[in-house]
Amino acid sequence: MSYVAARLSAVKPSASMAASQAAKTLRATGIDVIDLGLGEPDFPTPRHVIEAAHKAALNGETLYTAAAGTPALRKAVADKFRRENGLDYGPDDIVVANGAKQIIFNALMATLGDGDEAILPAPYFVSYPEMVKLLGGVPVIAECPSQSGFRLTPEVLEASITPKTKWVFLNMPGNPSGAVYSADELKALGAVLAKHPQVLVLSDEIYEHIIFDGREFVSFGAACPELKDRTLIVNGVAKAYAMTGWRVGYAAGPALLVKAMNTVQSQSCTSVAAPMQAAALAALTGPQDCVQQFRDAFERRRDLVVAGVAKIKGLSLLPPEGAFYAYIGCGGLIGRRSPKGEVLADDVAVSNYLLAEGHVSSVPGAAYGLSPFFRISTATSDEVLEEAIARIGRAVALLRSAEAAE
Repeated sequence: MSYVAARLSAVKPSASMAASQAAKTLRATGIDVIDLGLGEPDFPTPRHVIEAAHKAALNGETLYTAAAGTPALRKAVADKFRRENGLDYGPDDIVVANGAKQIIFNALMATLGDGDEAILPAPYFVSYPEMVKLLGGVPVIAECPSQSGFRLTPEVLEASITPKTKWVFLNMPGNPSGAVYSADELKALGAVLAKHPQVLVLSDEIYEHIIFDGREFVSFGAACPELKDRTLIVNGVAKAYAMTGWRVGYAAGPALLVKAMNTVQSQSCTSVAAPMQAAALAALTGPQDCVQQFRDAFERRRDLVVAGVAKIKGLSLLPPEGAFYAYIGCGGLIGRRSPKGEVLADDVAVSNYLLAEGHVSSVPGAAYGLSPFFRISTATSDEVLEEAIARIGRAVALLRSAEAAE
């Protein structure tokens, strides 16, 4: 007899977490493994943020807060959107949750009916389709190949919309691709969506501050203000402030949607821990020099990886425009044989081979809905990345063509 709900049968665990666990398992045998499966900054959380949480706890800020978040944090979030994105939201339009993932989960829980569709431009963040399926929805995969810069085009968007479409997801800079949209590109998508008033827009902008080559970030809300009444802007402190483990995300959207999300939160986790909210408040209102320092380091690491991958025959990499990942094309390796004679049939096999032979953990492109690629996190030191690329290069050099192996 199974006690597991039937709705879980189609839902897979996080692929990035699985890749990291595989690395840990191999490392436990005594092998030196470089784990590039998970994406989180390797920098310590800024000192003033830690001190704010400590002070809050010492001052007795250890009780429940409002489900939507403390008034001070919601005001800081509204000020951030106004200051950095040109977006005008009031406190009732803001919600705080335990990470951006919970924001998205709450939004889907509050809106999805059985059979409702969510358009997911691929490559997409691994949790998007699983959350949609878990909550009774249907993921509609809109492939965005490297030829389009991994960006959703108006034509592909239009072809993906049906009467059952409830949401379209955008993620910029993108995980895993690093793709960034210009204002004109967002306006072109907005023009399509304007014709379909039943479609809600979820713009995941968690990597907003990690953007390269002098690009200027444009929020979907700023590019398409006419769609404000059906747009949810998702963000958080995890990536920009090296606060992944603090679990504080936030969003701005229509008051009716935010109210429904608050209901979900009040009946699940109640609220974000008060000291964590104090930390997020300090991050948003305190010194911002760390944000630029982190961004500069991520861009330097991006350049290092791009240069290294360019030297490995059979691999390709469109230089990421933001975030801290490299989505590496491995089509040139498909069909080749390992030293043990195993054929690399797909990008899952490529990732497995790189772990077994090169001792580098990665996540296959199949997990992101677009193959043949694999993703590595570049949020680690220059030295570790240089060694990882060298290991990948040596492992690739050991591969033989199918003909040569026969």
